[in-house]
Amino acid sequence: MKAKTSKTRTIKVDYLARVEGEGGLIVKIKDNKVTDVKFKIFEPPRFFEAFMRGRDYSEAPDITARICGICPVAYQMSSSHAMEDALGVTVDKQIRALRRLLYCGEWIESHALHVYMLHAPDFLGFQDAIQIAQKFPDVVKRALELKKIGNELMTIIGGREIHPINPKVGGFYRVPYEHELRGMIDKLKWALEASLETVKLTSTLTFPDFEQDYEYVSLRHPDEYPITEGRLVSNKGLDISIQEYEKHFQEEHVEHANALHSVHVGSGPYHVGPLARYNLNYDKLTPKAKKAAKDAGLGKTCFNPFKSIIVRSVELVFACEESIRLVEEYKKPEKPFIDIKPKAGTGYGCTEAPRGILYHRYKLADDGSILDAKIVPPTSQNQKTIEKDLFNYVSKNIELSEDKLTWQCEQAIRNYDPCISCATHFLKLHIERE
Repeated sequence: MKAKTSKTRTIKVDYLARVEGEGGLIVKIKDNKVTDVKFKIFEPPRFFEAFMRGRDYSEAPDITARICGICPVAYQMSSSHAMEDALGVTVDKQIRALRRLLYCGEWIESHALHVYMLHAPDFLGFQDAIQIAQKFPDVVKRALELKKIGNELMTIIGGREIHPINPKVGGFYRVPYEHELRGMIDKLKWALEASLETVKLTSTLTFPDFEQDYEYVSLRHPDEYPITEGRLVSNKGLDISIQEYEKHFQEEHVEHANALHSVHVGSGPYHVGPLARYNLNYDKLTPKAKKAAKDAGLGKTCFNPFKSIIVRSVELVFACEESIRLVEEYKKPEKPFIDIKPKAGTGYGCTEAPRGILYHRYKLADDGSILDAKIVPPTSQNQKTIEKDLFNYVSKNIELSEDKLTWQCEQAIRNYDPCISCATHFLKLHIERE
């Protein structure tokens, strides 16, 4: 689109491509300075928290999984952990390991999807993955096979890859036999090598110079790279239990969005997701993931959001390596779940979805019915930081052409792999210049 000859110039992008959902962005520029950025989320909320009320505690994993078709396991695990916390039960070691393996499957399929199909086109100068396939068919074939392997792992454990039906509060309805999982080892070994190639590929991309002073927030576990358990920590000194989440983080209504914005009380915007996990848990990565990061030129910390595509690729290596370990060590438990008796209580759960921490809190009645629910997805926690990134990026690159600035604003948003169906929905771009 050609810029208008008058003082006021406008850029419109009806829908941001390669994210899940719809929304809008308005950037106002006056006297060559950014005066306002509004990240507009205009689709209506879906009220999952409200229609959870009155349902039985056992229904939470199946209902909340429907919030997202890309990361349903994240919702199932956070809701299960919260319910088990409320009911005072703990699953055994092997059930815990099986849950971690299921979650690894989701990380593999989600990270492969984002790195290759949603984010790579921005760096390679293509509109979409179809154009990439025309020039680099083997790259897209690798992506599809990686995603397929993650889905197969989810199917074996979860019953199906989209909205798995096998997880439940207390464990699983059925657990696989050893041979069912052992059959995945060769595929996972191929996926590990493909993930290492993914890190090499993403490390060759060109990145804008855009280091930011983020407060990263993620889970931190003493023994492992965090997925399902741990304390909530940040690089600014936060170190709390999951039960303390709402004392430190609040959701705010903003006039220009139907989705809530989350803030760290007293600190402001914060950043969740792969970059946060990497910066706060680098020491817990698997050996090959660490080496891949080092070979890609990453240090132990990274504050450039555009390089999140490399960090996601490193996590892809981790998820494959961890999956192989978990499969090789797996022993079928005698019972797929623990028995649970309903009782009144309040429970808290937080796990690491591919896009960052996903918090659940439930209050139960004596009969186990849900009195109240609170769910805070990763994208809603990142929205205020996305808005801040856009303000800072446009301010720094204000002399770029309208087309290039628009493209890079979209790219800056896709750095976060936003799942807007979780937080509400996403994006139209409208830039006004005076």
